[in-house]
Amino acid sequence: MAPKITVTAAPGTWVVRAGGAVLGETKNALELVEGDYPPVIYFPREDIAMAFLDATDHSTHCPWKGDASYFSIVTKSTTLENAVWSYENPTEEVARIKDHLAFYTGDQVTVERV
Repeated sequence: MAPKITVTAAPGTWVVRAGGAVLGETKNALELVEGDYPPVIYFPREDIAMAFLDATDHSTHCPWKGDASYFSIVTKSTTLENAVWSYENPTEEVARIKDHLAFYTGDQVTVERV
């Protein structure tokens, strides 16, 4: 059974940081909620400093969202492999996330509402 997926506007201003650098800030983020998973914030591509991202050959497939492409984050001190993903041609159910990026968060990458 497919999980329930919702995509809604994420209210407020959102920022993503990696290695201490701000990669992007937006008032146009989307929040994707899939089943029991924690919500994921998707940033419009035009609000991200794409110079910090390098496309990789990695890809994954979700039967409900489609094929995901990945990017590594390149900072002065490190490269965070496959830390960013995007659905270039998402399924109709989640079409709003097209041209948006999501980030794996952890010690070196943060996504927060400011």
